[in-house]
Amino acid sequence: MRSLFDQVEARHREQAQPLAARMRPRRLSEFVGQRHFLGEGKLLWRLLKADRLGSVVFYGPPGSGKTTLARLLATESKAHFVQLSAVSSGVRDVRDVLEKARERLETGGQRTLLFIDEIHRFNKAQQDALLPDVEDGVVILVGATTENPFFTVNRALLSRSQVFQFEPLADDDVRELIARALEDRERGLGRLEATLADDAREFLVRMSDGDARRALTALEIAARSISGSPLHIDLPLIRECLQRRTVDYDANGDLHYDIVSALIKSIRGSDPDASLYWLARMLEGGEDIRFVCRRLVILASEDVGNADPHALPLAVATAQACELVGLPECQLNLSQLVTYLACAPKSNAATAAIAEARRDVRELAMVPVPRSLRDRHYRGAEQLGHGEGYRYAHDEPDGVASMDYLGVDREYYRPVDRGFERELAERLQQIRRKLKGGTDRAADRPSDSESSGRQQIVDGE
Repeated sequence: MRSLFDQVEARHREQAQPLAARMRPRRLSEFVGQRHFLGEGKLLWRLLKADRLGSVVFYGPPGSGKTTLARLLATESKAHFVQLSAVSSGVRDVRDVLEKARERLETGGQRTLLFIDEIHRFNKAQQDALLPDVEDGVVILVGATTENPFFTVNRALLSRSQVFQFEPLADDDVRELIARALEDRERGLGRLEATLADDAREFLVRMSDGDARRALTALEIAARSISGSPLHIDLPLIRECLQRRTVDYDANGDLHYDIVSALIKSIRGSDPDASLYWLARMLEGGEDIRFVCRRLVILASEDVGNADPHALPLAVATAQACELVGLPECQLNLSQLVTYLACAPKSNAATAAIAEARRDVRELAMVPVPRSLRDRHYRGAEQLGHGEGYRYAHDEPDGVASMDYLGVDREYYRPVDRGFERELAERLQQIRRKLKGGTDRAADRPSDSESSGRQQIVDGE
């Protein structure tokens, strides 16, 4: 009697589950995606084959299979599966589970796989409570998180775990899951004999963004919201059943830094199309416009520099325009700037030059200011010899005076052979030839004490 009731209750529970839950794979061989660590010969595959599965952290977007894989790992390793949510569980719940896991291991020899969803929400005390039993192997800890674990998970716990990064499912993986759901008569939609138009299938795959749960939920809504036999699901119906796409973006999280990095590298790589896409992701995600403008002003000097001197004024003007105009219209200003910067000739010569000069200031002996360059606008400066030998550049026919302005032989700025810097390079070559060839270094030589410091720099080269 009890067995019959149990079967009925289980069937009712299963019927109440959404399609995505019913279609969860029951064996590891049915699992789709994440071949970069689960494929044959990959790390997680090897750990399972060797029966050496230890604690792991699954990091990745929603709908990529973290919970499903955790259940399958428990089955593969013949471990008892326990699930906790970091949102609703406290230290007492964790200790309760660990105590029962220890009893289970000591009395029956069975290990426990403890799956903690959103593990990054556990505070330090809760994470610390796991450490002894994780280290002793009493439990196999599987923590799942959508946040970067290297920023959000206790370092001690992380050092005892393997981190596996989940990627959104590939389009072919989503197609396979949709096909399974349409064909499966026991758990899927097979009994409904539903067919899915090709264009509707491709739209569903594309709009799911690698999220299996999103794709299967929309498919089930579509199939159960129409009648007839056989059921035919077309593109307009799928459009209706898909919620408006929410842009995956966290202005304070990991993705924020990844996308701005992609934007900067795309502009640096001179790809205006990729640059516009990453800019659009930031705009759709609600990024602070001031942050975008600051990054572009920096890039104008860091990556374009004097190869196109118009880049920096344009970036500053765009920042001012964004303050004046605001969204949504300032997207036009940003689009103009991003495409200009992407197509502009590139040079990091100015960036490299200041980095090298600052490194010399930090690591080598300080260069004394040559006497000819020292301030002479005070009483007594003349007696000290300040300003002696200084030549006013504007008095020279070409505006360049033959002088030693540093006192050591150094060349920090090396213009590239692109854009306006090609012209600068030619002019700089002539300037340096005059500065070095016509310099009377003896006339500007400092005192003995100054010479010893300067010699340290020359020797340090």
